[in-house]
Amino acid sequence: MARIQIPLDVLTSRLNLSERLSSVRSQSIGSRFANLKPISEFLDFKRLSKPANFGEVQSRVNYNLGHFSSNYAVVFALLSIYSLLTNWLLLFVIFLVVGGMWGIGKLDGRDLDIGSIHATSSQLYTALVGAAIILGFFASPFSTIFWLIGASGVTILGHASFMDKPIDEAFSGEAV
Repeated sequence: MARIQIPLDVLTSRLNLSERLSSVRSQSIGSRFANLKPISEFLDFKRLSKPANFGEVQSRVNYNLGHFSSNYAVVFALLSIYSLLTNWLLLFVIFLVVGGMWGIGKLDGRDLDIGSIHATSSQLYTALVGAAIILGFFASPFSTIFWLIGASGVTILGHASFMDKPIDEAFSGEAV
């Protein structure tokens, strides 16, 4: 059976993902959210329109991903919070792991002695990993991650493709 090979470099080069991601990594959190666009501009229903063709979709997505990038980061963060609040077991597992790591770290390498129970740091870490794996299996983190990718992709790319460029930007790319 022949394997299907998808040229990923062709797909990523058209969307300039490497340049976009490098600019995100180089910014601090404060400067990242300093250029949040107002909600009235982000949800301007007068600028919503159906694109005429795929070239226009690409043009809109390229413009809107750069223009509303901080707003899209907030949308992703809100969808992440929503996904954790609707999956209580996954939220519990995250708190268990963070709290367990913090508690074991507070021991500063000493052994834990509770009554007749004696446990080393290594045993505590092993028990924490075992509990996290068992509970994590039932918490279905992969389905939550896939839902988050799908929901944010549909929301962000849907907004970016249907939100028209401002009038002054629409004519800036044309030759005079």
